Amino acid sequence: MLYEIKNLVKNYDGRNILDISCSLQRGKITGLLGPNGAGKTTLLEVLAFLMQPTSGDILFKGSRVDFAKADLTDMRKKVVLLHQKPILFSTTVYSNVEFPLRIRNVKKSERQGIADQLLAMVGMEKFSRAKANKLSGGETQRVAIAQALACSPEVILMDEPTSSIDIENRVIIEAIIQEINRTRGISVIFTTHDRGQAARLADNIVYLNEGRLADSLNENIFSGSIERDKENNKFFITHHGIKIPVRTEKTGFVRISIDPAEIKLGQETDDFSSGCTFKGKVIQLTDEQKYIRVLIDIGISLSVTLERDIYLRNPPGIGGTVFLDLPPEKIEIF
Repeated sequence: MLYEIKNLVKNYDGRNILDISCSLQRGKITGLLGPNGAGKTTLLEVLAFLMQPTSGDILFKGSRVDFAKADLTDMRKKVVLLHQKPILFSTTVYSNVEFPLRIRNVKKSERQGIADQLLAMVGMEKFSRAKANKLSGGETQRVAIAQALACSPEVILMDEPTSSIDIENRVIIEAIIQEINRTRGISVIFTTHDRGQAARLADNIVYLNEGRLADSLNENIFSGSIERDKENNKFFITHHGIKIPVRTEKTGFVRISIDPAEIKLGQETDDFSSGCTFKGKVIQLTDEQKYIRVLIDIGISLSVTLERDIYLRNPPGIGGTVFLDLPPEKIEIF
């Protein structure tokens, strides 16, 4: 086993950002799938031994990680974290990849061959003498991967590796991720909110929502409290202040789950009759063959699945305004 995470809690300002237990396998590609704010990046920083959890234990390859130790250098040498928007030195592409080799005292006679090989692996050999700060976002990410490989890691952690880059580079980077895992045996753990990407790349998928493990992101799981208004109507109030009418005998702190197939989508408020309508903006569209998944921001992110033919009748575009109907009887409370 690569990582064993036991009752790990990370707390900020009295609020748990992470509260999980799980195991991550060695030699595999693992996808951490969840919406923004799910705790994915925080978990990567803990796995890179850069952030100490508030409580709980982590075992790395069977050895307990002691964050109280002043020096975790040996463990950190085995793990490289690639940020969502990597920053390269303003020197040449070659120099960026050669630098980790130099500080690890690799012989000068060997460094160029290794750097050239790594740049060829990510398809950036023709940019060897180009200034790294002049590259596109996708090209920068590819050079950052080559730079990470120059550190000879056992594990590469990637935070949204294809976020905000063009389709061509996205396809290339996904192929690189698979290649470094299959040909070099490097364990890869990456975060994404793209279900399709997770399905394409990952041997295993870990679903995160509000810092906790979820069986599936289909569930639209939220934490909050049940409150009454002056007319004695009950509402679920999220941490973000969103009020959702519910039908329940429960009170106090609860969690809710909303089936994305039960959420109705329309262009006008009068498309619905339940009286529980929200205005939102489309922030993501994912083609899942039979279905189209629409991610909508109403102050919280809600996932909606539409049958393809229904979607094509009046397809909403990214950034478009839509209205959602959340029938109270379809909201599960637990």
